[in-house]
Amino acid sequence: MNQATPSWRAELHALTQDWLQRIALAADLAGLRELEVASVGKKGDVTALMRRVGTLPPEERRDYGAAAGDVRTQVDQALADRKTALEQAILDAELADDTFDETVPGLLPKRGHPHPLSLVQAEIESVFSSMGFHVLDYPEVESEFDNFEALNIPSWHPARDMQDTFWLQDGHLLRTHTSSGQVRAMQTFAPPFRAVFPGKVYRYEATDASHEHTFHQVEGLLVDRHVSVAHLLDSMRTLLSAILKTDVTVRLRPGYFPFVEPGFELDIQCRVCGGKGCSVCKQSGWLELLPCGLVHPHVLRAGGLDPEEWQGWAFGLGLSRLVMMRFGVPDVRLLLSGDTRFLTQF
Repeated sequence: MNQATPSWRAELHALTQDWLQRIALAADLAGLRELEVASVGKKGDVTALMRRVGTLPPEERRDYGAAAGDVRTQVDQALADRKTALEQAILDAELADDTFDETVPGLLPKRGHPHPLSLVQAEIESVFSSMGFHVLDYPEVESEFDNFEALNIPSWHPARDMQDTFWLQDGHLLRTHTSSGQVRAMQTFAPPFRAVFPGKVYRYEATDASHEHTFHQVEGLLVDRHVSVAHLLDSMRTLLSAILKTDVTVRLRPGYFPFVEPGFELDIQCRVCGGKGCSVCKQSGWLELLPCGLVHPHVLRAGGLDPEEWQGWAFGLGLSRLVMMRFGVPDVRLLLSGDTRFLTQF
């Protein structure tokens, strides 16, 4: 006795033929897209077929599922074929147009240009080169010795808590400040010498308008037999005036850093708000920009120098913050955002 053919087979066949015909008659890509949504879209007719499996007798479900899947395959293929045919027709029409000139140049790609960080860094390097400073480059992956121990920050020192560090599995770290280059420079150059070393630094900390986990600094170091805080401050004023293109309002206050003694914080009046208070300066009107001081004797010894014979001063300029002051950028996170709308302003 022959088993009766399930009624859904005829239904699926009719549905398939209907959609294949409608797709074949699609006149343009917009119309084809509408048919795609109506057939195989989330709420389309073909998509809905699989939801009926549970309503059928158990012995029919397997065959129905296979048949419904075949419908989906045919409709998907028809959509793809029709899309290819319509796109080819558009291209053929353009090529057949007598007004089409294939020799006309296409749109030129957008040209790149220096990043604001690169612009200001180049100017800083030029200023210090004119004052006889070497411009050096040191690794971003540092040893614990150069980043901490040599800078008078042993493992038990509370200053390590001020610099949340990205540690690597081999015991190295991503440098938390460009100060890690100080001892490297002392071990490379015979005193007296002067050098700056700009670069990227990393700290595992919360971000806001004036803090970023990845930012840029410029370290400066001068070693000679006799140095003074007055010389340090004069060099800093010369730098800031050259970069900001005007006389700047600064203030100097005591600051603690294990690798300098005495240590200072050189703040600049916020140029985003003009000193009135904003999110960049945390409503204070001032921005911490340039920690500095006289090199600690322990650091000189770590660099192989006798502190009885040699002295030094050092600074760690916040390059990212200086760029903000130069161009009035209200949020440091914009500098590394990769947003071309922001970058094309410079």
